[in-house]
Amino acid sequence: MTSVPSSRHRETFVDDGAVLDLAESQPMKAALLVESLTGNTWKAADLIADKLQQERWTITGMSKVGHPDLSSIQRADLVLVGTWTHGLFVVGQAPFAAGNIANLPTMRGKKAACFLTFALHAGKSIDKLTDAVRQTGADVAGGLELRRDRLDEHTDLFVERLLDVVQPA
Repeated sequence: MTSVPSSRHRETFVDDGAVLDLAESQPMKAALLVESLTGNTWKAADLIADKLQQERWTITGMSKVGHPDLSSIQRADLVLVGTWTHGLFVVGQAPFAAGNIANLPTMRGKKAACFLTFALHAGKSIDKLTDAVRQTGADVAGGLELRRDRLDEHTDLFVERLLDVVQPA
């Protein structure tokens, strides 16, 4: 998978030739962990969940990062973690609650992907978010920044990239 990052939209999904071994004949199952301040990240999570369900995925649960539904995480093949960009408009950006995300219960052996909403510029927040999720022991496929005024378009791209990485060609 190749991608062309831009200052307005950045992705870090990886495909080093080893597609994640998740897709079998059974439907995929995903859990979503979300941190939202104004509702944009929660809306993005809802859109992603709806789009995955259209692809015959099962959503095992959607919960707040601060109160994760451990049962839904355990039942899921893949955990999607989403938060929003915190900081000044063009400097000091970071994923909100990165410390809480890094301290989630261990997800060793779980596959994960990240999404991050932003208004103007997210800086390197998606890299910081994927690093935080990796600290849980999860195998992170990557992540995508979702501009808050283009959520529908960017969630489509997120799901497309996610399906490319987790389903065999």
